[in-house]
This record gives sequence, structure tokens and C-alpha cells, in this order.
Amino acid sequence: MIIGIDPQNQPAVLSLLRPAPMEIALVGSMWMAQVLALRTVAIGARVAVETARPPAWGQMAQSAGGGQQCVSVHDVRQIAPQGPSVSSPVLVIRDMGARPPRNQLAPSPWQSVLTVLPFLGPRSPQMLGRADLVGLQRLSPEEAEVVTRIMRLPDQVGAVLPTLSDNAMLWCSRDGSNQFVMTQPTEAETNLLGGPRRMD
Repeated sequence: MIIGIDPQNQPAVLSLLRPAPMEIALVGSMWMAQVLALRTVAIGARVAVETARPPAWGQMAQSAGGGQQCVSVHDVRQIAPQGPSVSSPVLVIRDMGARPPRNQLAPSPWQSVLTVLPFLGPRSPQMLGRADLVGLQRLSPEEAEVVTRIMRLPDQVGAVLPTLSDNAMLWCSRDGSNQFVMTQPTEAETNLLGGPRRMD
């Protein structure tokens, strides 16, 4: 899916759903996670949200997919197996604060798990180290230092993290590649979610 534009003003594409299980960590806002959810639905996949704040996801879930039930919202530890398949891939979004409990769903093909971290907590370093893909919104200088070390980022890349605007992100993949992306919300996304935010 297209998630924004890169520094050369070219479309930036992100592959969140794959034949193999995939773990994604997003250090950022619910706004960014909801934009990703809407764009996942737009490419024909389902989204299941396990969250400590269901009301904050409810309106987006109702509006996504033009009346089709393609986003489901579940309380913490109340999410059932989603039955992903090549024709019905699933993005599971876990939004439970900086110390999320262990994921209850077994990793499976065509089901990616995206964990939203508002900021780095005590267990975040292990989570970032394990993830196949990491998305970073603006970080404090201290967090940027930790992430630069864990993710083995070039120092000049880490130095930019505290200066990012609300709609800018750094995406890092396990193979060591990283890319800055500016996410431009569509009019429909802005009407539903409001403008870009770093914190909710």
C-alpha cells in the first residue's frame, strides 16, 4: 500500500501483509495506526484491533469499508483467532499502551501483528529487536539514542528522529534498510481522524 512520499517526492510503498507471519512495531500515535488500518482495508484486507480504548477505535471501525464489516474492535485479551488466508489477509493492531501484554494469537501466514507503542517502555527494546518492520514517529533525544543503538541506525539518521514533523516517519526493516516517509492523509482520512498527531 502507498503510505506517503519519500524524500525524493516519490510514492513510498509498504508491504504489511505477506505469506509469512510478520511482526511490526509502531512507536507513534493512534492516528498513524488508524491511517494504516484504513489503507489496509482499502486494499481489501481485514483489520482486527485489540485495544485498551475501544471507543477511540469505534468510529473509525464503523466508517471503514463503506458499511462492510472489515474492522473489528476487541477488548484486551478478548480477541479470537481471525482465520487469515491468501484471499482474506488480516492485520491485527494491538493498541495497549507502552507495556502491552503478550500476544495471544499464534503467528500465521497472511496475518501480520502491528503493536502500537506511544513511547518506549521497559520491554520496548526486545520488541523492536524482534520486529520485522519498525515505524518510528518523532522520539525524544533519549529515545532516539536507544533506538539508534537497538536498530543499528546510522548516527545521522538517529539524529533526525527528534526533529520529525507529526506526519513524518522512519520505517526500518530487518534487512537494515530504512526510509523516511511523509504520510499525507486523504481528505476522507482527515475528516474521520483529524490532522496528523504524534500523541493521542
